Amino acid sequence: MKKLALSLALSLAVVFAASAALAADAQAIFARCAGCHGADGTKTLMGNPVLKGLKADVIAKALSGYKAKTFGGPKKAIMEAQAAGLSDADIKALAAYISKL
Repeated sequence: MKKLALSLALSLAVVFAASAALAADAQAIFARCAGCHGADGTKTLMGNPVLKGLKADVIAKALSGYKAKTFGGPKKAIMEAQAAGLSDADIKALAAYISKL
């Protein structure tokens, strides 16, 4: 029983550590976005949208679309370049982070 409890505790610690790492990575990735979107997601430089208040699924869909070059308006080339290097895990973590701004 003690081994099971210890195993469960270690498993939970790994999950929490992984979640914290994803959040830290998302924060680091978002630092590249802050120049145009602001540190809190409220900056509207040259008409770019306010990110604060958007839901994670909306953000993930947009980022995935930019990455696939199937989404965007007049400034899509900028966002396509920004999204090109993001993995699916990066997009998911970044969308979750932005949705909590």
